[in-house]
Amino acid sequence: MFASQNASSEGADQAQPRPASTVVLLRESGKGLETLLLKRNKALMFAGGYWVFPGGALDPEDLAEAGGDELQASRIAAAREAWEESGLRPRLEDMVLISHWTTPVAEPKRFSTWIYAAPVAGGEDVVIDGGEIHDHLWIAIAAALARHREGKLAILPPTLVTLLSLASYDSIAQLVAEERQSPVPEVLPVFAIDGGKVTVMFSGDAGYETATPATAGARHRAVLEGQRWEYTHDNEVDAAYPPLVRHYRPG
Repeated sequence: MFASQNASSEGADQAQPRPASTVVLLRESGKGLETLLLKRNKALMFAGGYWVFPGGALDPEDLAEAGGDELQASRIAAAREAWEESGLRPRLEDMVLISHWTTPVAEPKRFSTWIYAAPVAGGEDVVIDGGEIHDHLWIAIAAALARHREGKLAILPPTLVTLLSLASYDSIAQLVAEERQSPVPEVLPVFAIDGGKVTVMFSGDAGYETATPATAGARHRAVLEGQRWEYTHDNEVDAAYPPLVRHYRPG
């Protein structure tokens, strides 16, 4: 989702985002909530070698099944992609929408992605195709974040933010109950390079409107430090732009 180096879109032709969806598959264990991560083939142009949640673009068949309702089609597509990529299929009625991300306008390939979360039966086997997906991992959310901090789990900012939020839940029932009643964040990041560091800014960041990370003021961003992303939402951010992470604690 973040591959280019062009920080400004002004005056440039903007690629139209393609509708897509993702589902965070969850199960409970003695180590807390676990999620399924899939490793994409390193040869793929988009997110090659990264660990992701199952997902992909909406197909015409998804829209047809949903009677032209794009939001419902995104739910159908996420369940279909989960089945195709992992052999696991969440029930549509169990899926809860947790966020919606649109790829930065500077990117040549853009997606408008609904992110869902859903439980799946813990005893079912994961089946990957060995083509687009090269590996899979059931992992406690806290452990996934720890591996990322150690530089051992390559993920993108939407995955990081999603994991950080879901890590604050004690059970799937708690997650589903709260997320069904919560506003769905609409996220349009701004991508830039600051002092050689990849920086992704979110609404409320001082540099968001101008795509200038060095702008003095509020910080609401994710910065790539070596092999890991660091999410920040400081006290200067206007209250109109709350953290994207549930129960966020600075530092």
